[in-house]
Amino acid sequence: MSLSLPVAGDAWVHEAASVTAISGQVEFSASLVKRVEGRRFEAQVFAKHDRIRLEYKYAVKTELGYSSIEIIRLDKRESWFVLAQRRQVLPVPVKPEEILPIQSTLPGEQRRTLIGDATTIGRASRLYEVGVDYNGRNERFYEWVDVETGVVLKLVSQDRDWSIEYLRIRLSPQPDYYFEVPTGYQRWVPQPTTQERG
Repeated sequence: MSLSLPVAGDAWVHEAASVTAISGQVEFSASLVKRVEGRRFEAQVFAKHDRIRLEYKYAVKTELGYSSIEIIRLDKRESWFVLAQRRQVLPVPVKPEEILPIQSTLPGEQRRTLIGDATTIGRASRLYEVGVDYNGRNERFYEWVDVETGVVLKLVSQDRDWSIEYLRIRLSPQPDYYFEVPTGYQRWVPQPTTQERG
């Protein structure tokens, strides 16, 4: 989970067991529960087209301080950590395979088998077994996909202690400003290092 991301050692850092962009024109909000090696993490999710906003229950640590809001912009191939104390956003490059699961097709997907119909969080879904190859690392998942929207409601690894699940999903329009740099905030830009003369 490291990339060159600012959030070292935190289970919310982007993982290679995630998915890509948002299916079609679906907009929704939901509570998210992520389980990693026996630990539970929670966030509120807002999704609109190719944009995702995560509001973490507990702030994540970045190289510039703590952030409780992350905005993922696939159109810019960036993730922005909102740093309230600094009134800045920390942009971080992001790869589609490191994004929160929304769309049913997983990056590196090699095979998909329909297991059958299911119900997840009170919604009709289809349960699949999916095999992926992430840069030579094979992994198998169970994936529950919402019948109405095509959104992944739950994803569970068969090969390690890792899962995500949306709870209390609400299909509704999301405001554009949720996915923009907040008013009065600046993008953080690294300062060039000066070389000593000698």
